[in-house]
Amino acid sequence: MRRNPRYLDFSELGGDCSNFISQCLYAGGHEMNYTPVMGWYYHSASDRTASWTGVEFLYRFLTHNEGAGPKASIISKNEMELGDVIQLGNASGVFYHSLLLVTPRGTEMRVAAHSDDAWMRPFSEYQYTYSRFLHIR
Repeated sequence: MRRNPRYLDFSELGGDCSNFISQCLYAGGHEMNYTPVMGWYYHSASDRTASWTGVEFLYRFLTHNEGAGPKASIISKNEMELGDVIQLGNASGVFYHSLLLVTPRGTEMRVAAHSDDAWMRPFSEYQYTYSRFLHIR
């Protein structure tokens, strides 16, 4: 998958998955939240919030945001809809990867992601211990 040149590729800085999710949410019409520290925005690699690029920070922003920008509620796997977010965690309970759901219905959920780049990859191909499903609104 080709990278958007307007955003730094964070693959060598811990991963690009949440940066990719944030770009998708922004491109989908969600406005940036310029609240210092706990907001959600990107102007440059040095002028951004941790929630734009970090898995856990993105989760906290989405599930606690009461201002501008996207919001999310935790749902079950069978409630997932197009554009919702999946996060994967390891045996230690650390969530390390964010995926965008691109085909929620049918025989198998398929996702898009960065870091380990994917487009229409079956969700069943991922190995993880924990998962959480976020409905974006």
